[in-house]
Amino acid sequence: MSDEPENTGAGTAEQGQTWNVRIIDLSGASEDDTVEVVKDFMDLMHANAYARAYVRDSIERCRVPGATSKEVLESWFAFGENAEVVDAGEDGWKSSTELEDFAGNPATDMERDWRAIDPRRLVDDDEIAGPPDIDDEDDDNDEDAHEVIRH
Repeated sequence: MSDEPENTGAGTAEQGQTWNVRIIDLSGASEDDTVEVVKDFMDLMHANAYARAYVRDSIERCRVPGATSKEVLESWFAFGENAEVVDAGEDGWKSSTELEDFAGNPATDMERDWRAIDPRRLVDDDEIAGPPDIDDEDDDNDEDAHEVIRH
């Protein structure tokens, strides 16, 4: 029995644990087929949404005008990238459940925008607040202070 917390599939990670998504090169160009592992998703739902959008985008990049859904899938299996949520078991999103639908129905820009939900691009509250004030001395004597007058 392991002392590490396990992913329960409830949608949130245990304290200190995060979800990861493995990007897999289907062309076989890399040694272990793993292109990268994207880390630090907020919860399982976030990781699943990212994996789904990533695969959706990969399929669209393999789509050529006039291609049948079968041809789109063949191209994706030859040149595309798959994504899987690491250690999510049955609760992780699986591309196999939606591949035929993806190949048969072109995606909207929103459906394939994995960049918008990439955890490496998300901003935390500390970044929004900006850097801490360096000068915590008496602000009343600050020559650069300006009074805001509301009318």
